[in-house]
Amino acid sequence: MTTDLTKGSPARLLWKFSIPLLLSVMFQQLYSIVDSVVAGKYVGEDALAAIGASFPVTMIFIAIATGSNIGCSVIISRLFGAKEYAGMKTAVFTSIISIIFLSILLTLIGLLTCNPILTLLKTPENIRSDAAVFLRIYSGGLIFLLLYNICTGIFTSLGDSKTPLYFLVASSLLNILLDLLFVIGFSLGVSGVAWATFIAQGIASLLALFTIIMRIKSLPESGYYDKFSFTMLGQIAGIAVPSILQQSFISIGNILVQRLINNYGSSVIAGYSAAIKLNTFAITSFTTLANGVSSFTAQNIGARKLDRIKPGFKSAITMCAMVALPFIIAFSGFGTTMIGIFLDSSNTRAILAGTHFLQIVSPFYIIISIKLIADGVLRGAGAMKPFMIATFTDLILRVILSYLLSVFLDTTGIWLSWPIGWTCAAALSFSFYIKGIWKKKLNNSLIS
Repeated sequence: MTTDLTKGSPARLLWKFSIPLLLSVMFQQLYSIVDSVVAGKYVGEDALAAIGASFPVTMIFIAIATGSNIGCSVIISRLFGAKEYAGMKTAVFTSIISIIFLSILLTLIGLLTCNPILTLLKTPENIRSDAAVFLRIYSGGLIFLLLYNICTGIFTSLGDSKTPLYFLVASSLLNILLDLLFVIGFSLGVSGVAWATFIAQGIASLLALFTIIMRIKSLPESGYYDKFSFTMLGQIAGIAVPSILQQSFISIGNILVQRLINNYGSSVIAGYSAAIKLNTFAITSFTTLANGVSSFTAQNIGARKLDRIKPGFKSAITMCAMVALPFIIAFSGFGTTMIGIFLDSSNTRAILAGTHFLQIVSPFYIIISIKLIADGVLRGAGAMKPFMIATFTDLILRVILSYLLSVFLDTTGIWLSWPIGWTCAAALSFSFYIKGIWKKKLNNSLIS
């Protein structure tokens, strides 16, 4: 099923299109959270800390997957909106072939560098071995992570947000069952958590790929089209590479912050690990809505219907505020209970650290959601320079302030760097949108 986002009420279309995307990300984050809950509750605080110490590294790979998703979805959305089916099919197969080769390269890099990276991060000795095992298994499954994200990007660019939801629901439930089987039943510890993700994601990605190929064959005949095109790859990379750099630099920033947090010991690492999982749940929800805005923007640019983008932006802001409110209430008002999902009540220091992080960061979720929605318009229009400027402002401020403020305020100073960076970056992104900078890029980004 495909959906034309260039016709009908922007608000109604975005709601209909985005709700399945939100449900998808909720299931995706659910099994990530279950991984940590199973590790923390049934293996111990050190196991949770080991997964937490690995998290900034895995986020680099997720950044590459997400950026690739955005790059292919923006280009395919424009071509779909313009009804250029031959070019669209070329873009689809170029994306799939490219991501397979990229994933092989990244797997080799991940397997060879996991131990040196953990040493560089000053990962405590008592959790380093488990962290290395988790990273090696995770690296082995990168082809499934990247392939699934590309397939999701193709589905959403065709206006189909329901099919990825079905795959994610099945994958999440399978992941949870395998977590319980491997960790509780077979006592495999951290490796069991990693293998559960590997298997569940592998099955989902292969089924998604098969469905995409069948879907593309069902589209209107368009005559001959190239199965791979370096020209098309260049167009996709023009969006994907800045998006990957944006996501990767954020992940590198998180690695630098993680290195700082590792100095405070495994209890603080465990508390931060639990809190950052919950925080990522919220931020990924907003990012998912922003990606929907990118597809909406790109399709309407392809159809030359620029007047629809402004009401789409306003509707997306309203949606984000409604999604943010429950997170703010849960994390700021019931932070201890939320962190307690991951840890036993005896882990007092860890629970305190995680709760404090959530109480400081969560009230600013509406601010960061405004930035992400503005970024969605900028990406969809191909205005990558202002998009990168706003993102790097957040990153640089967050890293520098973490190190400076921690000298005087310990971990509280680290936590405060999030809302400060978010606020400055949101002001920049929103100003770029209001000034219409994204419109000035259209002559260069439209595909004719």
